[in-house]
Amino acid sequence: MAISSTLFGIQGDALVLRNQRMAMLASNIANAATPNYKARDIDFNKALGEATSGNETEEAVTDAMGYRVPIDKSIDGNTVELPTEQAQFAENGLKYRSTLTFIQDRMSDVMSSLKGE
Repeated sequence: MAISSTLFGIQGDALVLRNQRMAMLASNIANAATPNYKARDIDFNKALGEATSGNETEEAVTDAMGYRVPIDKSIDGNTVELPTEQAQFAENGLKYRSTLTFIQDRMSDVMSSLKGE
């Protein structure tokens, strides 16, 4: 078991997965006008389950990745629906920040313990 797994628990894997999901959602937004671009997303719960059961996070992301099914089809074949992507990006950003805050608090506790406070 890695030190980060012992120290941060599930939150370490969650932070890595949220970061990778953020990049994927940003790519979707950036390609909103690209003909035939297919929006992708990560099933975060599935990826986290795989990452915490021993799989590498990269493998967990690959296994949990899928294409988003659009509500309204685009004439040019692009499946990015900008409001959906923006909402998902904002929600993931909030959850990323919450996870990061948890890790920062954990590090603060460890530093206090090491200082004998």
